[in-house]
Amino acid sequence: MPAKTPPVEMLTAAKLKALGDQLRTRRKRQKVSAVAAAEAAGLSRVTLHRIERGEPSVTMGAYMNALAALGLELVLRDPQAREPSDDVELPPAIVLDDYPQLKRLAWQLDNATVLTPAEALALYERNWRHVDAAALDPRERALVRTLAARLGGGRLLV
Repeated sequence: MPAKTPPVEMLTAAKLKALGDQLRTRRKRQKVSAVAAAEAAGLSRVTLHRIERGEPSVTMGAYMNALAALGLELVLRDPQAREPSDDVELPPAIVLDDYPQLKRLAWQLDNATVLTPAEALALYERNWRHVDAAALDPRERALVRTLAARLGGGRLLV
């Protein structure tokens, strides 16, 4: 029998529901069944569905297991703190020659090709497994952070 739901504020309940929605969307985008995801997380299918509904009575450990099984992690941040990418201006056009790792990802394009920020973000996300993160220079690292913050909802979908 599920634990009794603790009292939660409306904002907290909305955040839990949003987290559950994100988990369900991620699972479905990866084409993973609820049964397979639950088994990978060491949970029952029912508990996974309760997590995906954002129920507050589910333990934090169960939420963390579900996140890990789907390749996600929970990151805490201070909502008042400014992100480093807040100060970086998003260029209207991105020249491949200016960003070595992006240039490697778009090897089939002319070096002088100019991409929109949305196209650059899509290239990074689709091909991130080919990016040498250690070789990203500070300028390109800032570009990736800014693209993710401004166009990717705060994270790079890789």
